[in-house]
Amino acid sequence: MNSPSTSSMTCSTITPQAIQRLRDIVGSDRILEAADELLVYECDGYVIEKNAPDIVVFPLNADEVVRIVRECNRFSIPFVARGAGTSLAGGCLPVGGGVMIALTKMNRILEISLRDRFAVVEPGCVNVRLTRALAGSGFHYAPDPSSQGACTIGGNVATNSGGPHTLKYGVTVNHVLGVEFVSAEGQLVRLGGPCGRGNAPDLTGLFVGSEGTFGVVTRVWVRITRDPAACRTMLAIFNTVGDATQAISRIIGAGIVPAALEMMDQGIIGAVEEAFHFGFPLDAGAVLLIEVDGLDCVIEQEALTIIDLCMQMGAREVKRSRTEEERALLWKCRKQAFGAIGRLAPSCCTQDGVVPRTRLPEILEFIQQTEQKYGIRIVNVFHAGDGNIHPILLFDERDQEQIQRVMLASEEILNRCIDLGGSVTGEHGIGVEKISFMSRLFTPEDLEVMTDVRKVFNPAGLCSPGKMLPTAGGCGSEHPVHINPARRPAF
Repeated sequence: MNSPSTSSMTCSTITPQAIQRLRDIVGSDRILEAADELLVYECDGYVIEKNAPDIVVFPLNADEVVRIVRECNRFSIPFVARGAGTSLAGGCLPVGGGVMIALTKMNRILEISLRDRFAVVEPGCVNVRLTRALAGSGFHYAPDPSSQGACTIGGNVATNSGGPHTLKYGVTVNHVLGVEFVSAEGQLVRLGGPCGRGNAPDLTGLFVGSEGTFGVVTRVWVRITRDPAACRTMLAIFNTVGDATQAISRIIGAGIVPAALEMMDQGIIGAVEEAFHFGFPLDAGAVLLIEVDGLDCVIEQEALTIIDLCMQMGAREVKRSRTEEERALLWKCRKQAFGAIGRLAPSCCTQDGVVPRTRLPEILEFIQQTEQKYGIRIVNVFHAGDGNIHPILLFDERDQEQIQRVMLASEEILNRCIDLGGSVTGEHGIGVEKISFMSRLFTPEDLEVMTDVRKVFNPAGLCSPGKMLPTAGGCGSEHPVHINPARRPAF
């Protein structure tokens, strides 16, 4: 697939002098300039829009990031930070070309304090590495995105990622005590720390979820949580998606807050079963993966209540994991479900809408209608407990006509989420993909305030330009971002 109007998007004028100054900072072995090497960085998990950076640099520490950002300011070159590239909304797309700051070599766990219940990590630390480092300690890091085996904590901070267990424990912002970052002008700044923000304004909460447009994260203080005393994990099997969604509403309506409540439909079930051979029934319309945790005497009754509610709503069967190995396999199937999608189609586009839990049956019915309308296959796996849907649209990105149908279908699904009282993103972010929806979600006054706040952090607009806000400049000033309309219809 060709890049989306690459010539019109690229407005950086990186010079040999600028490249040499960057090479002086990181050395020749930590800089990429060749066109074939840069292709690897032309997109993230959102494959529909692509644009390669002019150069990629790999800093080892905050001091090098400071020097890189200052050189970008010296030469008025746009820059964007990138972790593992698992963003699904174009969050690390180098819209204006320029310099990509790849943080994958800044991947250390710097400190774990069980006594004070925090850890300090670099932005390139893969989420699951912290989980493994805490294994057996009696503590864990609660945010667990489905991509936690690949995504980085810096990227989680950028998009305020969620995950299956955030229904009960909260999203990334609820577990970030502080951040150290390099401002858009090249100053090292710290917000919060091991003790949180104290009585100061919650600038850490403002920074988390800013999608890399406020600066480049170099260090993160995260809260670690004591392990629950016990847990119960169940798999409820339903003949239809409608029955499963009704069961979700009944469980939450009963006052139970599961640690996790996930749904997979028949399309996902087939792909996961082919990959992992867990024993999922291929004729089931949907399955719910439900976990409760806490005191053993309490959660046993909650588990029995959940089983009863599921059976009342037409569940064919509710299985309970009998061993830790069975529980681990269930979660492996759920968390690697997106990887199993590769068995169904060459390409996919994963959406991230949110609706009130009571409207789940309506949005899923609408998704089925949209699937038929546009003649594309859509499968669903999502965080059912908090109404965060993830319809996965399957296609072949080599076929431009299929891309058009996928984008139009995505537009209709996300607009329907708004109509039902929801939002277009729960954890993936706006990125470049959903900018045009912002004027539906917010008033002009709201967007003006957001733009003013961004200007405080990113006055020249050089830091990750063209993201989140429809008023954002393309390459750091007054130039609009030009995305080829043949690539993405105007929403």
